[in-house]
Amino acid sequence: MEQTSKHISMRRLYRSKTQRMLGGVCGGIGEHLDVDPTVIRLVWAVLTLLSVGIGIIAYIIAWIIVPEIGTVDDGTIIPIP
Repeated sequence: MEQTSKHISMRRLYRSKTQRMLGGVCGGIGEHLDVDPTVIRLVWAVLTLLSVGIGIIAYIIAWIIVPEIGTVDDGTIIPIP
């Protein structure tokens, strides 16, 4: 029986430098999902209003955790694809 290795390519989530309004989190999610960042922003705003502000805390946490495109977690610069 022959085994073949499957190469799974995973895309990483980065904050956007071009589609940013505040920290680039919604722009990065939009680019990652191939969706207009405005849609992500509207959904995030509605969820924030419905959850009594939890979305603001989640946004700040994502702003801290998600690296900006062009950087790696250790601070070195990588080329933008």
